[in-house]
Amino acid sequence: MLASQRKQQILQILAEEKQVLSSELSQRFGLSEDSIRRDLRELAAEGLVQRVHGGALPVSAALAPFDVRKSVQINSKRAVAKRAASLIQPGQVVLMDGGTTTEEMITFLPPDLAITVVTHSPSIAVGLVSHPSVEVILIGGTLFKHSVVTMGASVLEATRRINADLFFMGVTGVHKTAGFTTGNYEEAGIKRALSGRAAETVVMASQEKINSASPFAIGDLALAATLVVDTELEPEMEAALARQQVAVIHAD
Repeated sequence: MLASQRKQQILQILAEEKQVLSSELSQRFGLSEDSIRRDLRELAAEGLVQRVHGGALPVSAALAPFDVRKSVQINSKRAVAKRAASLIQPGQVVLMDGGTTTEEMITFLPPDLAITVVTHSPSIAVGLVSHPSVEVILIGGTLFKHSVVTMGASVLEATRRINADLFFMGVTGVHKTAGFTTGNYEEAGIKRALSGRAAETVVMASQEKINSASPFAIGDLALAATLVVDTELEPEMEAALARQQVAVIHAD
């Protein structure tokens, strides 16, 4: 079998099983693990898989530039965002992460909703200007242009002064073993810090994020109290979320 054919088969197995192990692929193809690892390295270099210790996971489509991500699974994002917006109650203090799904979510907030929003996303802050009853606290720092959020020591310092009811956390991958992941190391740390300042963390996951992974771990599935999706989850994912006591809410 040609290497190109073998790599196509690996991608097919990954699509079906949501993860592959080097040891199992070695036995399946009758090759050394070194040969399989080389295949996985080449697939990762092409942006087709996310390598992890011992194998690989499906790569997240949510790692593209911000403007590109806006058009990825847009109907799924809107459905998830609309359902997530309904979780917010008047009078709450709400932490909002940056991201394309969160930008969709604020468009579904009732015009008379009286809440306080704390965000490190300039675009979220500007998007809430037209909501007269929403008080907006913008956390400043160094702008991370890929996600249009601020990062750095000043964000972490401000975070320590917040006690929020909800945190709507953006992720690029939701996987049964990798947990919640994103594409930047520093951004993953900011998300963990913000999650630690809220009574509950809500993750909105459009279809391209389910069963995929990115390079940097935010945390295990247990980091979230609620996962909002608009697609049926596979039994293994449902079981993993149930074990971590994560409530799954399906968009209408």
